[in-house]
Amino acid sequence: MKQYDIVIIGGGPAGLAAAVSAKNSGIDSILILERDKELGGILNQCIHNGFGLHTFQEELTGPEYASRFIEQVEDLKIEYKLNTMVMDITEDKLVTAMNREEGLFEIQAKAVILAMGCRERSRGALNIPGYRPAGIYSAGTAQRLVNMEGFMPGREVVILGSGDIGLIMARRMTLEGAKVKVVSELMPYSGGLKRNIVQCLDDYGIPLKLSHTVVDIKGKERLEGVTLAEVDQKGKPISGTEEFYSCDTLLLSVGLIPENEISGGMGVEMNPVTSGPKVNESLETNIEGVFACGNVLHVHDLVDFVSEEAASAGKNAAAYVREGDRLENEKEIVLNPVEGVRYTVPGTICVNRMDEKLTVRFRVGGVFKNCYVSAYFDEERVIHRKRQVVAPGEMEQIQLTKEMLLKYPDLKTITVKIEEA
Repeated sequence: MKQYDIVIIGGGPAGLAAAVSAKNSGIDSILILERDKELGGILNQCIHNGFGLHTFQEELTGPEYASRFIEQVEDLKIEYKLNTMVMDITEDKLVTAMNREEGLFEIQAKAVILAMGCRERSRGALNIPGYRPAGIYSAGTAQRLVNMEGFMPGREVVILGSGDIGLIMARRMTLEGAKVKVVSELMPYSGGLKRNIVQCLDDYGIPLKLSHTVVDIKGKERLEGVTLAEVDQKGKPISGTEEFYSCDTLLLSVGLIPENEISGGMGVEMNPVTSGPKVNESLETNIEGVFACGNVLHVHDLVDFVSEEAASAGKNAAAYVREGDRLENEKEIVLNPVEGVRYTVPGTICVNRMDEKLTVRFRVGGVFKNCYVSAYFDEERVIHRKRQVVAPGEMEQIQLTKEMLLKYPDLKTITVKIEEA
């Protein structure tokens, strides 16, 4: 059986950045396992620009951004296997995988980095009434068809959900000659980045209907149209507000779910809010030596943050391989998200193990204007940052430093909340 110091599950932006970081931290025995036929993950189909502004200080397309990291992996001679599906990982880090050349094989790892990304929520999760005609796609599937397969799903399009992929596909379908009639969003706010609403909808005159959803689908063989209705505060359709839109394509952009079947199977504790693993300051899960980063941990809005987080996971995995067992009975500070903050990553911090600086990322549960992002160390308010607006579509963050935390030796809880101005 082959043995590696670090095995990385997933060769997308998170897996690649983690591998490069681990190699630069002095670990040579690294293997990336990727189920697709090429490295780069979802970035290969994201041919629009807007990537890399933080990481490379320039605007790149998805494939360009991926190729920067793929080149680093090649230059550093990091081993990877493509077309390889990971079937199982045990608690003692025995990885079972399979591909055509080797069949079923096992690899023993000293540390594992989970970087499997996320998948789209399907129509089945939405309970939309009606038949199942041709012409209903998830936005990501449509993106792959248009950008990689050269296939146009349809000509008259309605989009349900205003996540970033849905917004970007509204523009993409328009540029390919389709008529995007409307983008409908169940929530009273958009789930996407503000810049995408402006660049993908406003610039092309595509209407965005907030607090609206699809209540009926017309068509048996092929989609003929959808009925939208306004919803009340509980998300229930209001009768009398129905509007019919004729269309041959419905794209669903209704949220992303971290790919955590393998993680759950090996006993990793999950956060019910993010559907990703619970991690500490090192991005380590409850299983020692198993780390998680990128969209498998929580869904990011910018790939630059994925790379930054993955670099940290790679560096910490390398430190774990070098140092072996962690110190037992280390005192942990618990992060407590309340009052508008849905979750934090990480969930716990051990000051002795953390770097000089730690970025705590989180998302809010609604739109708040003229507010403060605050952090309380036990009862004392330490961070109090004014914000014009915070929204669920944009990830927020606060910076903690080791120096700051060492001033509070008996600190038990850091509470992160949104406070009205």
